[in-house]
Amino acid sequence: MSQIDALPPLREVIAEHGLRAKKELGQNFLLDLNLTMRIARAAGELSDVTVIEVGPGPGGLTRALLAAGAKKVVAIERDERTMPALAQIADAYPGRLEVISDDALAVDYRALADGRTKIVANLPYNIATPLLTGWLSEDPWPAWFESLTLMFQKEVADRICAVPGDKAYGRLGVLSGWRTHARIALKVDRNAFTPPPKVTSAVVHMVPRPVEADVPVKAMEEVTRYAFGQRRKMIRQSLKGLGVPLGALLEPLGLSGEERAENLPVATYVALARAVAALRG
Repeated sequence: MSQIDALPPLREVIAEHGLRAKKELGQNFLLDLNLTMRIARAAGELSDVTVIEVGPGPGGLTRALLAAGAKKVVAIERDERTMPALAQIADAYPGRLEVISDDALAVDYRALADGRTKIVANLPYNIATPLLTGWLSEDPWPAWFESLTLMFQKEVADRICAVPGDKAYGRLGVLSGWRTHARIALKVDRNAFTPPPKVTSAVVHMVPRPVEADVPVKAMEEVTRYAFGQRRKMIRQSLKGLGVPLGALLEPLGLSGEERAENLPVATYVALARAVAALRG
């Protein structure tokens, strides 16, 4: 019998420790160990890999990651109620689980990297997007992690993987498409969670891609903020707030100014960000 089967069923663990999911912490627990194993497999080969997990809760995905052969799992959890349940898992996998009690938005993730490192998590929904944008805004790039395998609300997953012309295409799709190859690895029914959220979910797998060093992240963030801040307007209107001469910005890129943000490819946003940085000297 594997160690993941030797541990008590998650429903028993939750009952024993009184682990009612807290809405204010964005918690929805995954209890189906077959599903958590599928998520672990979506992250690829885990032997000789340190896995960083955010929001393990009672440890369903944690158990799957360890059973899948992760060299080490570093789990960040602010809910002190879950610590006894996670300690049980640590005892079953000696020396392979480190639990850090902290706010996930305040952690220095780069400092946790140890050799080959991947991030795999059923993210708390209330902080999922800021965590992702923080990881995608790392400098220098490519980042210190090999991949991101993350659970989101389905609508957020659609935004991450959207392409020009999609209704969901926006700032998050541009940033994700610029810095990673992103795809939806699997969809997850709401009834897989305890308690079931009101929406369906999806796991997104993201692998960093090389990017041009002369495109500052801040310039990209600013260009996309203005472009999509008034997405129904032509870009000659929406980009005025950048404070650079629009003719000098758009004409060299072959843009008339009549284009709309949702139809421009990632490569155009890269060129715009580069041009903005150059025009500002």
